[in-house]
Amino acid sequence: MEPDEEPARRRLTRPAEVAAWERPIGRRAFLATVAAGVGGLALLSRSSGITRAVSKVTEAASGDGGWRIYAVESPMPEFDPASFSLKISGAVEEPIELTWPEVEEWAGARRTADFHCVTGWSVMDVKWDGILPADIVARVRPKPEAKYVSMLSLETSYMDQVTMEQFLHDSNVLAHSMDGAPLTREHGSPLRMVLPEMYGYKGVKWLRELRFDTELIPGYWERRGYDIDAYVGNSNGIS
Repeated sequence: MEPDEEPARRRLTRPAEVAAWERPIGRRAFLATVAAGVGGLALLSRSSGITRAVSKVTEAASGDGGWRIYAVESPMPEFDPASFSLKISGAVEEPIELTWPEVEEWAGARRTADFHCVTGWSVMDVKWDGILPADIVARVRPKPEAKYVSMLSLETSYMDQVTMEQFLHDSNVLAHSMDGAPLTREHGSPLRMVLPEMYGYKGVKWLRELRFDTELIPGYWERRGYDIDAYVGNSNGIS
């Protein structure tokens, strides 16, 4: 393994406005984590690509039940229920924009699923409460030309996209709660898309909008070389 000697201009420094437990993720630490996970050897063979991909990521190791918290912007987004709205737009017959009380009133589904990160760690049997994709589709009625669902974050640089078929998988949920409690800021409050069949980078946190699109739009990590179809066990995260 190459020594951790990135040029100074590429090194992350701790942002001034993050919690005390946040720290930059270094190349060596990231690669060591990846090596322990699914597809680690394949990822290590492309270490230079990974270094570029994670150059802007902040990792917070909070000791929270095995979770490792990632963000691409700092500070992490903050949820204000008085001003937040969930927009569902694009190629649909009935676009909607919901206030937070309306989101809470609509949500009522639970899914229990394992969560897997492409860097090699997992959290098992997570209980998610929220809104089922099938109920979203029934409400907004996508047009025939809508083939993809784009997920946009309050982290303005972050988005990802799945096909309509992937979005409608029965294990998925647009979650506002985890293990019986509202999502915390670190876990994506107020909403995060949970896609248990795929690695975590596909499940957008701090979600503010679902947009039904007609064309493929690569997401944040896909634009940095990661797989578009990030199925657990069938993808190593780098295409």
